[in-house]
Amino acid sequence: MKSRLLFAAIVAATIAIAASLLAGAQLLPLPAIVTEILRWLAILHVAAYATSRRSLTAWILVGLLAGAELGHDAPGAAAKLQFLGTVFLRLIQVIIAPLLFGTLVVGIAGHADLKKVGRLGIKSLIYFEVVSTIALLIGFAAINISRAGEGVRLPSSANAESLVATPHTAAQLITDIFPENIAKAVATGQVLQVVVFSILFAMALALVPEPKRRPMLAFAESLSETMFKFTNLVMYAAPIGVFGAVAYTVGHLGLGVLLPLLKLLATMYVALVVFITCVLFPIALLVRVPLQRFLRAVAEPVTIAFATASSEAALPRAMEQMETFGVPRETVAFVLPTGYSFNLDGSSLYQSLALLFIAQVAGVPLTIGQQAVMLLTLLISSKGTAGVARASLVIVLAAASSFKLPTEPLFLLFGIDQLMDMGRTAVNVLGNCLACVVIARWEGEFPRESSSAEIPA
Repeated sequence: MKSRLLFAAIVAATIAIAASLLAGAQLLPLPAIVTEILRWLAILHVAAYATSRRSLTAWILVGLLAGAELGHDAPGAAAKLQFLGTVFLRLIQVIIAPLLFGTLVVGIAGHADLKKVGRLGIKSLIYFEVVSTIALLIGFAAINISRAGEGVRLPSSANAESLVATPHTAAQLITDIFPENIAKAVATGQVLQVVVFSILFAMALALVPEPKRRPMLAFAESLSETMFKFTNLVMYAAPIGVFGAVAYTVGHLGLGVLLPLLKLLATMYVALVVFITCVLFPIALLVRVPLQRFLRAVAEPVTIAFATASSEAALPRAMEQMETFGVPRETVAFVLPTGYSFNLDGSSLYQSLALLFIAQVAGVPLTIGQQAVMLLTLLISSKGTAGVARASLVIVLAAASSFKLPTEPLFLLFGIDQLMDMGRTAVNVLGNCLACVVIARWEGEFPRESSSAEIPA
């Protein structure tokens, strides 16, 4: 049944696209109303397929297509639907502060006994920060080279003054990192201040004796799990929010606003390939990882991650494969879960790329200093959110709000987010599997005799 609905949707979409192109080129004398009906019928077929699959991603695609079509056919009516996107954005924004607090406290205080884990913990954190920072820099470089967001202009609004990135002195930039009032930081959306407070709180909690630390750690873990479920519930409203936001945007700007998304998608996948070949591959060679065996070991978890766009879905198999590969169980048990919080290479690359894409769409010029502060914000705020659906979008939204960038361009990312999520999640899992081997080799726990014979010439 699903395959037949998919086939019908493809046929309907093909007919609608062909008729619209031929009519636009004046090769087929069809009234405009006929091509509009054909396009809506194609969207209804896609909706029928989405219903059969019960897939949120498919419904987000339906919302994108329906919003773009309504904005094209009835721009006046579409202009009244902006509130749908605004409501959805507010639901996402209310998640950010408790989500960051809960996940960072659990991620840091939950692994607080560095005396017990010793060099393993310190080396893991150093490796994670270095590699994820390189990923962020590659994302920044890729979007600065491709300029995928240029040429798109947002409609003027009452909040136009917030689109200007006001320059600050270096002293002011540093001062603004630290909160004077955590409630004020939450209310004004200062994500970096929330993150700094959460890190200091987690460090203080780590110094508290175990009997008194346990209840607060349990609360933070419960809070983070609750916010995961909260996020899942809010994401059910994503198709409606995308529909309203895209309808409003296309109604003002036309369908041309969607074209840069293809350029953005290509930019991200090229950047991911560059990261794998120029960062992960040299690291593997440097520590003498047996590449053929390693690729066979990671093939299944990486494929699971790519197909499901979920790092968590691949975690059990990744742990099993890394242990079978020869990494000691205690190393796997520490490095992989910690890496899921601190070593999200693909997500880090995407977040830096998406944040600058938003700035380019908004036409906001950014100095090197402002981009450096953005890099620092993403480097810290991206930690601990691997378990959240569309976690990277939440982080990008939080960072955009912190730097007074408009949030409307974020909805442009929703239309292709599943395709981007698949790639970045697969790289997350690949990077964490490699980290297990690197840390084990660094600790002298990975058998050298198995590696020397299996590295391809």
